[in-house]
Amino acid sequence: MSRVGKKPIPVPDKTTISYKERMLTVQGKNGSLTHIVHPEVDLKIEKDQIDVTITTEDRKTRALQGMTRSIVANLVAGVSNGFERVLEINGIGYRAEAKGKSLVFNLGYSHPIDFPLPEGVSATVEKNNVVKLAGIDKHLLGQTAARIRQLRPPEPYKGKGIKYAEEHIQRKAGKTGTK
Repeated sequence: MSRVGKKPIPVPDKTTISYKERMLTVQGKNGSLTHIVHPEVDLKIEKDQIDVTITTEDRKTRALQGMTRSIVANLVAGVSNGFERVLEINGIGYRAEAKGKSLVFNLGYSHPIDFPLPEGVSATVEKNNVVKLAGIDKHLLGQTAARIRQLRPPEPYKGKGIKYAEEHIQRKAGKTGTK
């Protein structure tokens, strides 16, 4: 039994939902998002909530019910509130700056890295080492943050690199010289 999938999704005021031919469209104050719903899962849309139902009672469809409920809840939350990810850059001389629709990173390589932001994701840079990404699509925002982190992942000895703000890097002890 999917406990997550059975919970109703509350729909805030000023958010409109349309569901035709397996295509769900959610519109809110921040924009509009669409999602194609799996054929084994169906949505019951009422005035102030959405319920996710399934056609058959087997393991796969119960898993799809929970996943669909999470995706639809993220769509509703994104168009009404939006999402934000914060990345921190650690290291001597490591920094970032925003230039138009792209970010330019200096990460200890021989060249600066120009990272174009996808449509729907905006970025601000604070103090040259804190990058805040914002957008309404949680999946796209997480993908973009992961691709930025991949430019220079944090290393465990000195902690240099790009990490999520809430991430804790497990530090390792270096070599010790004994005489």
